[in-house]
Amino acid sequence: MGVIKNQVVCNLRSARTAKGLSQVELAARVGVKRQAVYDMETGRYVPNTTLALRIAKELSCKVENLFVLDEYEEEGPITLVDKAGLESTRVSVARVRERLIAYPLDGKWLLSEGFQAADGLLSPDCNHVQLLQSGGQLDKKVLLLGCDPAFTILGAHASRSSGGASVHCRFASSHLALERLAAGHAHLAGTHLHNAPSGESNVTVAQKVLAGSKAMVIAFSFFEEGLMVAPGNPHGIRTVADLAKEGTRFVNREPGAALRILLDERLAQAGIAGTHITGYDNQVSSHNLCAQLVAFNMADAALGLRAIATAHGLDFVVMEAVRCDLVIPCDLMDLPAVKVLLDVLQTRSLREELSSLPGYESACTGTVIGQV
Repeated sequence: MGVIKNQVVCNLRSARTAKGLSQVELAARVGVKRQAVYDMETGRYVPNTTLALRIAKELSCKVENLFVLDEYEEEGPITLVDKAGLESTRVSVARVRERLIAYPLDGKWLLSEGFQAADGLLSPDCNHVQLLQSGGQLDKKVLLLGCDPAFTILGAHASRSSGGASVHCRFASSHLALERLAAGHAHLAGTHLHNAPSGESNVTVAQKVLAGSKAMVIAFSFFEEGLMVAPGNPHGIRTVADLAKEGTRFVNREPGAALRILLDERLAQAGIAGTHITGYDNQVSSHNLCAQLVAFNMADAALGLRAIATAHGLDFVVMEAVRCDLVIPCDLMDLPAVKVLLDVLQTRSLREELSSLPGYESACTGTVIGQV
């Protein structure tokens, strides 16, 4: 655990301007110089009790509305995941079983609309983190790894609930999400492996990867996955066999991704080797990157979801409809934020929004699939 630091946050400026007072006018009313008001508003000076009460009286508010004690955990030892090619000290932080788990917020994790706010800043040796929020806030946060883009919708619904839970979603393939869950680097993992004749693949693989650790498998969504192609499907792609057509450029997902596993199985059934497909070894790590390459005419087909294809204005060739499940270790089920998330899975509002996405269906949402 890190050292708890106290910092006084001053809301004087907003309260003063709401009353229509200048710094000079407020200073004259409470018997101080304008510089004192300026120093309070810039955090250079904390007034004594008497002066704070005078200011609150003049502004018709309470002292605690003007000066707030903000506690935050300054520093703590961390486990840094995904540190290869680290470009920034900004990290996302979650507390998993009393350990601080940090993931970088740089490169591919930046959003086109702006930067994602960090939870902390790394020390030069990358072994500690200076937290930018309180430990109490971290206790309300759960880290979910997976590749269903609708996980961010789940997070938004959880944040709106009365429990005040925060769900941080980070992209990872199904197998990678389970591996990091097993390592204690996340609270939940999302997996959408297509079912084999022998039974529930998500349950089977989770049981194998978690190696004896008990966990619940709960359904989240049901969506269509397949091939994203250029508008109008100019290459006439109808099945995976068409990817071997001369002149067709393909972009693949990395090994371990559920869609890559499905593709390889379909190619094997059709008797087509990956070497016969131009771009089979051209791998990217997300649905969005696949869609962008097709949208920018750098590929003719790529693996992805119908919802992602629609968002990028692409056509879509469905390969299979698959269920995405949440895998939650049993020892984390009683965390307040996890309980909020489980409650949210049962709400009509979440189900209706999921069903509004192209290719999605939510009748299964919140159903317990099994235990590993």
